[in-house]
Amino acid sequence: MRHHAVRVRVSAKSDYALRAMLELAAADGRGPVTAEDIATAQGIPAPFLQNILQALRNGGLVESRRGQVGGHLLARPAAEITLGDVIRAVDGPLGQVAGAAPEEVVHGGTAQHLGELYVALRAGVRRVLDRVTLPEVLSGQLPDDVRELLGDPGAWRRRGSDGGRAA
Repeated sequence: MRHHAVRVRVSAKSDYALRAMLELAAADGRGPVTAEDIATAQGIPAPFLQNILQALRNGGLVESRRGQVGGHLLARPAAEITLGDVIRAVDGPLGQVAGAAPEEVVHGGTAQHLGELYVALRAGVRRVLDRVTLPEVLSGQLPDDVRELLGDPGAWRRRGSDGGRAA
């Protein structure tokens, strides 16, 4: 039986992509934003940002304009773009378990129900990331159920690998 690792993490690539998309959403209606302006505003390395912008274009989230007043724009209204859309565009599906979809994980014996937990974990991640849009993050007006999660004091504390609280 193969050991499967599962993590809920936001990669640097996804973090940069989310920050770039928030810059574009904040400038929505004012015209294209250059990659240089995004990189400077968010402290994103320019070569890395170019790859991210390409992935966002391929994902149908960003349009590029050439020319003297060129740059990047959102491909659709910001209110229609969720954080989940952005992460999938640059990092692929949410909630994978060692590169496999959670529903494909099959264990036997005492771990036979672990795959169900992984499916539930993905559903929880989707419940947040597929509901929160770019304007909600910009304004800080998160959906009530997401805000409720933030109200749990334990949400703000990191837990170490030994199960205890890490600093």
